[in-house]
Amino acid sequence: MKEHSDTIENLSKKEAIDKIRKIAEDTRICMFTTKLEHIPLESRPMSTLRVDDEGNIWFFSDDISNKNFEIEQDARVQLFYGNPSKIEFMTIYGHAMITKDRDKINNLWHPMAKAWFTDKDDPSLSLIMVMPTYAYYWDTRQNKMISFLKIIGSMAGKKTDEDGVEGRLDV
Repeated sequence: MKEHSDTIENLSKKEAIDKIRKIAEDTRICMFTTKLEHIPLESRPMSTLRVDDEGNIWFFSDDISNKNFEIEQDARVQLFYGNPSKIEFMTIYGHAMITKDRDKINNLWHPMAKAWFTDKDDPSLSLIMVMPTYAYYWDTRQNKMISFLKIIGSMAGKKTDEDGVEGRLDV
């Protein structure tokens, strides 16, 4: 595929981590996919806790959940983020690791987690850390209204400038 330099913007290191953090933390919910070798894929919505300074993405999980079992069998996972209201999308492929590190759990704990766990000392509480090995994003350079007006203009037969940008995120 020919890359158009004005629409492809590959990012690396800090810029890539900042883009992952922005989309993941703004969107919050992703489709967390395991068992990548099986069709149909095993996906479920998961709430992103934080993207750390190395670009790792953190989630709470029940230590006896299917996803934890699946990660123990095969650590490869794929995350799909979509924020239609901001016209931002991202997919991340990586390797997951399960931990019950109490200090990290205490650091990431927030009251919303009480919907799934009694408290931060819940014995079934574990963390999943996803270490990205491949990430790709799509978003717009301008706000939603300008993008909408460009779509309307193109439907009326008027050529509009490319508004979107996409690229690899190399952490």
